[in-house]
Amino acid sequence: MKKRVYPLFYAGKKQRFSRSVVAGGFIFLSGSSGRTIETGEVSSNEVVEQTRVALDKVRIGLEEAGSSLEHIVKMTIYLRDMGDYQTMRDAEHNYYEKYCPSLTKDPPASTVVQVTSLSKPNMLVEFDAIALLPDS
Repeated sequence: MKKRVYPLFYAGKKQRFSRSVVAGGFIFLSGSSGRTIETGEVSSNEVVEQTRVALDKVRIGLEEAGSSLEHIVKMTIYLRDMGDYQTMRDAEHNYYEKYCPSLTKDPPASTVVQVTSLSKPNMLVEFDAIALLPDS
């Protein structure tokens, strides 16, 4: 089976890693953070806003590769401060209610890991997703 690779651009500049790779009926997304695609800068210093931006990027990446949020099977979440855990989970739940209500009833497998830093000093959260291609 051949893999398909989808590039990632921040502020019009191609990154040295892919947004996603499709192989074996799965979509493997690179970590999606609160950095905006338009500027490459972190959207805000609030975990709720960074969660929204990150999940927008997950949604767009899945759609670009031919899938959708409802096909996520595993999510790994990297969180700078476990004190933000419930706030981040509430923001994630609210996002799913708006864009994919089925995930509020049947959420994907998920792991949250506290990290001391992410790729930008003001990044608070990053989502790493694995999803199925429909009909695979």
